[in-house]
Amino acid sequence: MAVIAGPTASGKSALALDLAERRRGTIINADSAQVYRDLRVLTARPSAEEEGRAPHRLFGHVDAADAGYSAARWADEAREAIAATLAEGRLPIVVGGTGLYLRTLLDGIAPVPPIDPAVRAEVRALPVAQAHAQLAVLDPEAAARLHANDTTRVARALEVARSTRRPLAAWHAERIGGIARQMSVELTLLLPPREQLYAVIERRSTAMLASGALDEVAALLARDDVPPVAPARRAIGIAPLAALLAGTLSHEEALTQLRADTRRYAKRQYTWFGNQSLLH
Repeated sequence: MAVIAGPTASGKSALALDLAERRRGTIINADSAQVYRDLRVLTARPSAEEEGRAPHRLFGHVDAADAGYSAARWADEAREAIAATLAEGRLPIVVGGTGLYLRTLLDGIAPVPPIDPAVRAEVRALPVAQAHAQLAVLDPEAAARLHANDTTRVARALEVARSTRRPLAAWHAERIGGIARQMSVELTLLLPPREQLYAVIERRSTAMLASGALDEVAALLARDDVPPVAPARRAIGIAPLAALLAGTLSHEEALTQLRADTRRYAKRQYTWFGNQSLLH
């Protein structure tokens, strides 16, 4: 199995396609935004022409209304896709920049039991500052590691600590289901010079707006079956383009924010991948 990882716009898709053509491979998506069928342009999913050059799996197969899609579900699907690819005598090529997806597949998942719905509801209703203060009492290590304004991760750590009476790190130490030791894995980690990466992001953001990204966001926002908490609504670019549609940002302001949000995300990915001992 081959794994091609790295931050957004680092050239992963082009390398994966080249490898698939040279080594009879099947490309398996590991990007959390590219799973949604509603967002081909905004998430830079492979084009129809690219998909015609080699088999692709787990791209655009999830509806945006699915609010329960997770890294664990993706990992289950990825294992099935890898097994099917091997059964066809092809090379599985897992490509993407979502670190949690890759760690869940390769290293396994923490066996956190289901969270008490009442606890989850209480935690998610808290202002992030109050949630972080409670986390500092129940799980000081997590509170020190997480930014006080990181609503999603603070809430997750707090609900686990409250519901299971164990810190999240303790569960993470018991990972199960990883495949890294079950087969040979060739890893290519792409970390191009940051200025080069940012220049590609600038060009790609402009191209997205010119080729239908705004229409995709408009169609997504027009759906009344996509809940506000659906992960698809958190895709990079949704917020500025929604503001453009609402008239609160100009075209140039929305483009500037799209570029800035993508650069910030790429910077976080760059740092994350650089610190992963498993991936090294």
